[in-house]
Amino acid sequence: MLATHARVQAKGIHVRDLVEIGMGRTARKAYDLNDVEIVPSRRTRSSKVVSTAWQIDAYRFELPLVTHPSDAIVSPSSAVAIGELGGLGVLNAEGLWARHADAEGALASLLRTAEKADDPTMLIRELQDLHAAPVRGELIAEAIKSVRESGVTVAARVSPQHAAELAPDLLAAGVELLVVQGTIVSAEHVAQEGEEPLNLKEFIADLDVPVIAGGVSDYRTAMHLMRTGAAGVIVGQGYTPGVTSTDRVLGIGVPMATALVDAAAARRDYLDETGGRYVHVLADGGITCSGDIAKAIACGADAVMLGSPLAAAAEAPGRGLYWTSAAAHPSLPRSRVASATDQEVDLKTLLLGPASDADGTINLFGALRRALAKTGYSDLKEFQKVEVTARV
Repeated sequence: MLATHARVQAKGIHVRDLVEIGMGRTARKAYDLNDVEIVPSRRTRSSKVVSTAWQIDAYRFELPLVTHPSDAIVSPSSAVAIGELGGLGVLNAEGLWARHADAEGALASLLRTAEKADDPTMLIRELQDLHAAPVRGELIAEAIKSVRESGVTVAARVSPQHAAELAPDLLAAGVELLVVQGTIVSAEHVAQEGEEPLNLKEFIADLDVPVIAGGVSDYRTAMHLMRTGAAGVIVGQGYTPGVTSTDRVLGIGVPMATALVDAAAARRDYLDETGGRYVHVLADGGITCSGDIAKAIACGADAVMLGSPLAAAAEAPGRGLYWTSAAAHPSLPRSRVASATDQEVDLKTLLLGPASDADGTINLFGALRRALAKTGYSDLKEFQKVEVTARV
């Protein structure tokens, strides 16, 4: 037991945070976003003098919104709409717009299957079939070009397995922010003999654009990713209740509040280590309403990656359906194709209001402004210092 305590203290985990789950085996207590609440301060302010803006590298956004790179919510046209409203839409460079000249037609076929399918696995099989088509550089370049011509910031996601192969074409097409995202992304990957793993540090150093990488769920992995030169680190695996199943399939998952606080601690220590290099933390998963957005930032996030909450937008190509890229994995899918909403609202109203319902799913970032104002903070960096309580 003493050896166990020494190991966890070396990781920055306090012994008091451990519980014994059996003889000689301890586990750490961890908290999800719905386990914490924000504590008001002695001051309030008008929401009109509150800023929700953030900036990563040279790119400034009025909303701390980055989309999860799902074809269900991000098409070239919806990426433009999101950018014009102050967020960042991330195209999936290995998704339908990269594989099919008629991506809209492919989606329409999926939607028809959804209307008549009694077996939900039919939708997974259809997605797997659609993703069996090869990635075509000219198609994703065309999608990127249409976003670039609108004047909004262009971002695209690649998996670690295909990052080195696809990045040159993406940059040539005009990508300004590159997202390297997988279920788990580490700075150290051990490959089988004859396989050349991605050296993330060298990969990032050779690029002229900032890279956001993840997901991670703990302090040590977040710190290692920061040391690769990443401009941002994604925390979480895009968990969505009823949609993703990484916890059921792989048994992997860390409650989001704890994962964010740990990553924020890594950011702080890395800032000291480098003498001032700030790496942004993005929360990806467990966010279903505006209160979750506020709690994620209170726990240390600079921005949130939203997936299923955006499925309600009339501009979303999935028309209310939602899935992550892990749904199309050829042998081990970790996401369902599910109906994420029973309502449809235009994107501007969804993000900025006004809301006519009290459930926190409309006016997502108007509510964030109000949360900052009610607790007396003027911007997101200040709000990361707000006091929180946890249900024990």
